[in-house]
Amino acid sequence: MKKAILTSFLFVFCLSVSGQKLTNNKKALIASVEKHKSELIKISDSIWALAETAFEETGSAEILANYAELNGLTVTRGVADIPTAFTATFGSGSPVISVLGEFDALPGISQKASPVKEALNEGAAGHGCGHNLFGAASLGAAIAIKELMEAGKIKGTVKFLGTPAEEKYFAKVWMVKAGLWDDVDVNVSWHPSSGIEADVQSGLSLIDFIVEFHGQAAHASGDPWNGRSASDALELYTTGINYYREHILPTSRIHYHIQDGGQVVNVVPDYAKLWVRVRDPKRNIMLPTYERVKEMAEGAAIMADVDYKISLVSGIYETLVNRAGGEIMQNNLELLGPISYTEEETAFGKAIQKATGKPEVGMDSKIYPLKETEKNPGGGSTDVGDVSWNVPNINLGVTVAPKDTPWHSWAVVACGGMSIGHKGLVYASKAMSMTMLDLFENPKMVQKVKEEFKTRKGDVVYEPMTEGPPPINQN
Repeated sequence: MKKAILTSFLFVFCLSVSGQKLTNNKKALIASVEKHKSELIKISDSIWALAETAFEETGSAEILANYAELNGLTVTRGVADIPTAFTATFGSGSPVISVLGEFDALPGISQKASPVKEALNEGAAGHGCGHNLFGAASLGAAIAIKELMEAGKIKGTVKFLGTPAEEKYFAKVWMVKAGLWDDVDVNVSWHPSSGIEADVQSGLSLIDFIVEFHGQAAHASGDPWNGRSASDALELYTTGINYYREHILPTSRIHYHIQDGGQVVNVVPDYAKLWVRVRDPKRNIMLPTYERVKEMAEGAAIMADVDYKISLVSGIYETLVNRAGGEIMQNNLELLGPISYTEEETAFGKAIQKATGKPEVGMDSKIYPLKETEKNPGGGSTDVGDVSWNVPNINLGVTVAPKDTPWHSWAVVACGGMSIGHKGLVYASKAMSMTMLDLFENPKMVQKVKEEFKTRKGDVVYEPMTEGPPPINQN
């Protein structure tokens, strides 16, 4: 009897937090997500097992697109000249609310759904950022909204965008250029995390470019004086970058990855190549650093007496925060309450923490108050930033891994293939659909979000940082 009373109390508590109550429409959305839950989890697990990387997510994209079609959304494949990018829409007229779905994996971190490091397929890719959960949850939210439209409860257009290659190349930049958000009033997105929050933090802008050095090959012992070493230029260049780090702002970052430094030890190499990335929380600070790092490539080429070439890959903006949208999302998180975990799931999480040298505290799914927006956030970068400079964006983070889990690692892959990740998927789908519903039902909310967007954007003119078509088939 006591257990029944406690269960009833908890149910009522979840329906009414801070004076809020679930409306019938929000109950319908939750019921829709629950109805599709097993299929959404199956989709996520299939994408998790495929673990396809940038612009190669053929199977993953098709799984999502097929399920969208099966549920009555109109799908357009191959948008923005990207074979694995697609849209799925339903409805007509305003408002137009979009939701993002990513599904690409990271190379080299294949992992079983186990708290012990063990590759599923040795050397293969893995979902170390939880994008298998990302796309499935977002599609679930779009379908829930679509079903409410079909029932005649709300009007407007819902638009799911299947967005590939977020981990490398940043496909959304080309999708923005193609005008895929031109008709959208507000965009909603989420990202797997180790906590639940209405995300009102920005990220880091960045720019990616390739530096190639061309010299003259020669025998490394017989006649090295006849050679001009491309790898000498590469080493001089990376040395310059490393000395330069002391003299950039603490908020800035420079990374590089040597892709070709020569093939054998007894040849003066005539070719060398590296991938370089520059970041900062503010694009207007990142760009001058980028120009300086490019100049260093010329200096290295002069010192080694070789030729050089710089090729832009792509660049992305920092995320433009929208606190008005964050407040809408926050209210829905408080309505939903925290995620609960079984003893087995908590044990799994603690085992992950033990294996990665973190405090063994399990998962954190508490609903904290909306945070203040930091002036100079750390962390990573995302091409959602480019979307956010073209349309107001509301962002969400949801727990899919234990607290302090190293991201982009085997540990996140493990959680994304089992029930800890699945619970985050379902939760995100509900929270996003409820937030989208608020926008469909309340034109004043849409207007408030749009007004903040215009104020924060100011007189900045968005200029996509790309040259040429998407770099398909260049992995």
